[in-house]
Amino acid sequence: MTSDIRKLPAGFGRLWTAQTISSLGDGVSHAALPLLALTLTRDPMALAVVTAAGTLPWLLFGVLGGALVDRWDRRRTMWAADMVRAALLAIPAAAGLLDMLSIPLLAAVAFLLGLGGLFFDTAATAYLPDLLSRDPALLERANSRLRGAQTAMSGFAGPPAGSALLALGRAVPLLADAVSFLVSAVLVRSLPAMPRPVPEVRASLLRQARAGASYVFRDRLLLGLALRPAVGNIAFLAVETVLALFAHERLGIDTYGFGLLLTAEATGGLLGAGIASFLGRRLGTGTAMTCTAAVEGLAILGLAAAPNPYAAGFALAVCGAGMGATMVLGPSLRQAIVPAHLMGRVTSTSRMLAMCAAPFGAFLGGWLATAHGVRTPLYAAGGLLLAMTAITASMTSNRRVEAALRAAADGPDHPASKGSAQESAPEVL
Repeated sequence: MTSDIRKLPAGFGRLWTAQTISSLGDGVSHAALPLLALTLTRDPMALAVVTAAGTLPWLLFGVLGGALVDRWDRRRTMWAADMVRAALLAIPAAAGLLDMLSIPLLAAVAFLLGLGGLFFDTAATAYLPDLLSRDPALLERANSRLRGAQTAMSGFAGPPAGSALLALGRAVPLLADAVSFLVSAVLVRSLPAMPRPVPEVRASLLRQARAGASYVFRDRLLLGLALRPAVGNIAFLAVETVLALFAHERLGIDTYGFGLLLTAEATGGLLGAGIASFLGRRLGTGTAMTCTAAVEGLAILGLAAAPNPYAAGFALAVCGAGMGATMVLGPSLRQAIVPAHLMGRVTSTSRMLAMCAAPFGAFLGGWLATAHGVRTPLYAAGGLLLAMTAITASMTSNRRVEAALRAAADGPDHPASKGSAQESAPEVL
């Protein structure tokens, strides 16, 4: 993925700042919510309910959400989603102050926050290639910076801050996240407006949604890009569901130490995001993604066998590096080859597959921990990641990647340009 070196536009700086601030708030909540749940219950299955609730909106509304984003103004969708999520966080914050927190309340709020995240993330992913004129090299650079900032804030700075703020009161970290959403909304609203790329086609929302999903399933490269995070989320959610319990019971890590453990993963993620472009140029994008996926699986197996907090932190750092690189290379490639008027639906379909898999991972982790011990979900997750790597390697090979980029550069001759025809024809999934 090469092009002339050009500067990122000024609007990208505002988008980067908005997502960086919001990611810091997310990191605070990422550490605080599991710890809040642990103050209410030690039941792994109850913890799994809270973890899974945030991913359910993608299962229920993922493809339709993408179709709506392709109809709506993407900038307006982003800032409205931020405002709604800020208001939602006031509910558990008030419940914490009134000593009325419960697992059902946390699960309900997690679900609604996930719904807001569905619209924001889909709109942001679709907005970026328009802002950067679909330049592959600029997209890689932009995604590297966005992913690096997200990792640094949500994993490196946020978790220790969340643990520390929780000591001041159960409502404090939630209010901090709400403020981050408000600041993000103000910055996003100042971004330049982009024209809506949807062709003027008379089609129902459901029909347009099906056309976008069909576009992903008919393309082996896009399907491979979607399957990697889908299978990966089963593994990672199985780990995340029991990680706090594993850290407390097997590694003897206290509340503050748990935040530092998450920071180790974020440190690796920051490194991975930073070297993603180098890996893509040196190995080819397809081979680089296969290698990083294998690294993730091996690292999770290392975490499962970790005898102490230091070994666990190193394993999480290595896993984070693999994830950071993958999360730059994969989305950048997708944004470079998918036509603008289908970007929302292709993005949401891919994310839906990933997020729909997450609840299965959460409940799998809870069940395995209950039936076979808290280390078992980690071993299962590592094996699953390695199996996924072997299966999808040919689907995202260098040959397929290079062919897709050439086709996208050809413009009218690329099948992507026939999206309007696909939308007008009935598709059966």
